[in-house]
Amino acid sequence: MLWSLIKILAFVLAVTALTYGGTQLMEVDGGATVDVAGQEFTLSPLEMVFAGVALIVAVWLGLKLLTLCVATFKFLNGDETAISRYFDRNRERKGYEALSEGMMALASGEGHLAMTKAARADKYLQQPQLTNLLTAQAAEMTGDRKTAEETYKKLLADNKTRFVGVRGIMKQKLTEGDTDTAMALAQKAFALKPKHEETQDILLRLQAEKSDWAGARKTLGAKLKSGGLPRDVHKRRDAVLALSEARDILGEGKTIEAREAAIEANRLSPDLIPAAIMAARGYIGEGNARYATRVLTKVWNAQPHPDIAAAFAEIAPDEGTEARLKRFKTLTKTSAGHPETKMLMAELYISAENFPEAKRALGDLVETEPTARNLTLMAAIERGEGADDSVVRGWLTKALTAPRGPQWICENCQHIHATWAATCDNCGSFDTMAWKTPPASEVAMPAGTEMLPLIVGQAKEAALPSTEVVEEAVVLEGEDAVIVDEQEAK
Repeated sequence: MLWSLIKILAFVLAVTALTYGGTQLMEVDGGATVDVAGQEFTLSPLEMVFAGVALIVAVWLGLKLLTLCVATFKFLNGDETAISRYFDRNRERKGYEALSEGMMALASGEGHLAMTKAARADKYLQQPQLTNLLTAQAAEMTGDRKTAEETYKKLLADNKTRFVGVRGIMKQKLTEGDTDTAMALAQKAFALKPKHEETQDILLRLQAEKSDWAGARKTLGAKLKSGGLPRDVHKRRDAVLALSEARDILGEGKTIEAREAAIEANRLSPDLIPAAIMAARGYIGEGNARYATRVLTKVWNAQPHPDIAAAFAEIAPDEGTEARLKRFKTLTKTSAGHPETKMLMAELYISAENFPEAKRALGDLVETEPTARNLTLMAAIERGEGADDSVVRGWLTKALTAPRGPQWICENCQHIHATWAATCDNCGSFDTMAWKTPPASEVAMPAGTEMLPLIVGQAKEAALPSTEVVEEAVVLEGEDAVIVDEQEAK
């Protein structure tokens, strides 16, 4: 309100001043005579003032017109001028509008529209580092892989966009299944941006698939340094890689180097079952039974597993039955209630032909946690105690439909594996194997369901009456189970 009043007062004062000045000029005597082309013009003081103002305006307009003419000449000559800047701003506005519309179309899933807008934006902006990326992503969305790859290759020419181009082509090759080229591109992308987490993961997975364990360990170390991996997870995965490297070295016949690598893997992750088993066998090969026992006992306490028991039996393969029972009790004393311990002790008592003790060791496992393995053991115990064939056959029949117990399962895709591996054969994921019970719908057979797997150095013929059935066994092949009955011995 006050500001409006001030402006009104200022306007009134200006009008008053001009009126007063004009009045004073009209009362002034005299004037001026101007001779132009032989004609005389007599001007009063007031007219002289107006003529002076008109002259000033005319000079100003003339200068502006002259400036416009100069600018037009420069524009036609190709120089940068206000006119060219105006047109440039107009083109830039249209280009950014097209780019924005293209990004919205890409986010909306309209690939063809996004490509059209990208072409329009490229026409106006002349900034390929922006428009090429939009074009490539839109081409991928529409399934035009050739255009996408060609566009990504254009990004390789600029240092600022080279990583984006390499990454885009790498993903193209992964989709096509060309893992060799994809791995080379992943290494290039990793060299450009060592801290890029996605590139680290892809390179690590490809190196694991190609069995490049040394390279994978370097990538894993870089992932730890960049903060993309917790230290405990790094230690575990480094152990997995060291174990895989040891297996390859062993396959090449380099036993000593394989032992050292296996021992290193066990040191990095003592609870990694395959590493502990391989390290223990390395110690057994060196004649160091004490270290082998220590390694296997430690991993058994972490997670009992039938392969651990098999390796533990290899420490003293020629020992007697009673000595074996005594030695195995030192392995199982801290996990007496575990199902694997119960089955292991039952097998050992069966090998000693102490069937009542085997049944006590098995306990109520066949009722609380029935599996194909413990039901088969129960059938063996019944046979050893002289039960009728129908009783033995009943236990074996139950084993066919019982759960198969823990197995090596990929936690990423739930695929079941017969043996442990660093990478999943089904989905290619790294370090996802877990020893656990599969879903009830799965029917694949677990490792370790063979009858009496730990009978080492014992007589192969069972001490049974000659009129008894020699043996009934569950033969497990793939996902089918077949009961094989042998004829009665005469």
